[in-house]
Amino acid sequence: MRRLRDFASEERAAVNRRFFKTGAGQYGEGDQFLGVSVPNLRTVVREFRSLAVEELLPLLHSSWHEERLLAIVILTEHYKRGDRDAIYALYLANTKFINNWDLVDASAPQIVGAHLFERSRAPLRKLAKSKSLWERRIAIIATQHFIRQGDFDETLALAALLLRDREDLIHKAVGWMLREVGNRNRARLLSFLDAHATSMPRTMLRYAIEKFPEDLRKRYLAL
Repeated sequence: MRRLRDFASEERAAVNRRFFKTGAGQYGEGDQFLGVSVPNLRTVVREFRSLAVEELLPLLHSSWHEERLLAIVILTEHYKRGDRDAIYALYLANTKFINNWDLVDASAPQIVGAHLFERSRAPLRKLAKSKSLWERRIAIIATQHFIRQGDFDETLALAALLLRDREDLIHKAVGWMLREVGNRNRARLLSFLDAHATSMPRTMLRYAIEKFPEDLRKRYLAL
């Protein structure tokens, strides 16, 4: 905690409070920032990557965003070489502290996706139906690990499940994962879009077709 504060900047903290939407009624309401850049946070990760999992809990439960992010990043490294069942269980037991999009995106594929790749995908469906915005984002972002292995089925199934989600952060996450599918298998994405483009939120559709040729983008946007 002291080492993170060596890199703290109130100017950066003010920028981060705006960027991560910490105002009243916004998705990051009340989150607190020290003002530590990601490169500097990575420096602290390298210095303290040997912290035991139980020592990470005070960081993960912190009200300071960078302390939670530090814990999350070190936890993903522990997952690669530690007790994976225990780390996966600890992660899901603490989702209320994994409560902003960067925390989710830095950990869901590496822990949840990696853990469930050769197991039942039922936990993802449960997360996708959660009342928690962050648990729903964990569900869809976790499938990035599957996509990287050439497995697109779960991403497409969860995307269909989340089509009517009200949160813009879910629209962006789903659109991003659909785009990742399209980067590897354009035909699977086109098939999904042909079935669902007319009912997709506009942001989700725009993210999904971002890398399409202009004429194809215009065709889908006009549907």
